[in-house]
Amino acid sequence: MAFICRFAPSPTGPLHIGGVRTALFNWLLAKKNKGKFYLRIEDTDKERSKDEFKKQILDSLAWIGLNHDDKEYIQSLNIKKHKEIAEELLKKGFAYKCFCSEEEIKEQKEKCKKQGIPYLYNRKWRDQENLEVPKNINPVIRFKSKISGNSVVKDLVQGEISVANSIIEDFVILRKDGSPTYQLSAVVDDHLMKITHVIRGDDHKINTFKQKQIYEAMKWNIPEFAHIPLIHSEKGSKLSKRDNSSTINDYIKIGILSDALRNYLLRLGWAHKDKEIFTLEESIKLFDLKGVGKSPSKLDMSRILSLNEHYIKHVDEKDLYKFLKIFAEKFKKPISSSRETLIIKSINFLKNKAKTLEDIYQNAQYILNENIKISVEDSKLLDSNSKKIIQDFHAEFKKMEILNKENLEKTINNLISKYKTNFKGVGQPLRIALVGSRFGPGIYNIILSLPKEEVVKRLSKIN
Repeated sequence: MAFICRFAPSPTGPLHIGGVRTALFNWLLAKKNKGKFYLRIEDTDKERSKDEFKKQILDSLAWIGLNHDDKEYIQSLNIKKHKEIAEELLKKGFAYKCFCSEEEIKEQKEKCKKQGIPYLYNRKWRDQENLEVPKNINPVIRFKSKISGNSVVKDLVQGEISVANSIIEDFVILRKDGSPTYQLSAVVDDHLMKITHVIRGDDHKINTFKQKQIYEAMKWNIPEFAHIPLIHSEKGSKLSKRDNSSTINDYIKIGILSDALRNYLLRLGWAHKDKEIFTLEESIKLFDLKGVGKSPSKLDMSRILSLNEHYIKHVDEKDLYKFLKIFAEKFKKPISSSRETLIIKSINFLKNKAKTLEDIYQNAQYILNENIKISVEDSKLLDSNSKKIIQDFHAEFKKMEILNKENLEKTINNLISKYKTNFKGVGQPLRIALVGSRFGPGIYNIILSLPKEEVVKRLSKIN
């Protein structure tokens, strides 16, 4: 059997990180089984759907490497077909027109609230025999849900789930204005797209029971369903769009690499033995729904940063520089062509202990900015002795014909002996003079990363 999966976001807001994980699981299941992965933009909510959100969805999926097959499917282009199916359900007796006014529905909801029970439409118009059809109300079309017995779904993650049909209301499939609802459109589109597997958040479980009844009424093949637990914030609450770590952009702007985030999302609620790091090829080969847990996963920023540090350490340095350059152009000051070669040759140590591209960018500030400023706190550390050390080193450095670590070590060791100090006693003043801070890369790396004349110029300013 060919596996055909889909990801179906609504462009009514930025794509949530939980949605990205759902897309990833669908993509992996399709790729593992040499199937198809489709993207469907569910844009039938015309008031809230916006092109900017559609673009953000497409950009997010492209950034993390989830390429869909064929062109994206636009749901609003298929409304005519959705309406046709609603009419067919009406003719076959699986749906009915409901003429309840908004006031009546509001009254029913308030009554349920007072009784402390969930709202369920009271099925007033299910049997219209003794009811007079009002002339001034456009009806909605409701699906005639089963009333007795239980419905069962064999979920690929949650196992067998059973619910009493009495709790599934006669849900609306066509609104008063004739527009189809999510429940109808999703089923019709999944059928037309020949979707075989639907992986989505477990907040959709009740929707699955509603939609299964539409499939059965139309005698269509029912896809297999897998409901994955939701992602919770670090505080343990359901992750919302108000959280600072809810969208892909929140991670891109601090310098998280796409491979690292994809690896993190793969492991967020899924496991394969005790393996932590997965290449893309390994992800496809090893992924299965049996490894998905049943409990909610908690977002862990420290784990994301740890994974990102691993990827920064092991990614090809040419690619790492390319990522850094894009990051700087998008969120910082672009790297000037005159400093590009210096950064490229120094990337090996600039990435040391860096957890993000932001860290690398900050480590490179002394290279990116020819004119450095010494902070007030660090300038206090440059006492008369420190200044003499800098001046002596400056004098020796200017004479050096061959610049390498061996020659620099000789000079620094001589200064350690002369001033009866240690490596920090010499290295710290030099670092402050060259970088503007006592913190930064190793002193040999700093000196060898800059042009000789620039080192001389910076040291000469300390007097």
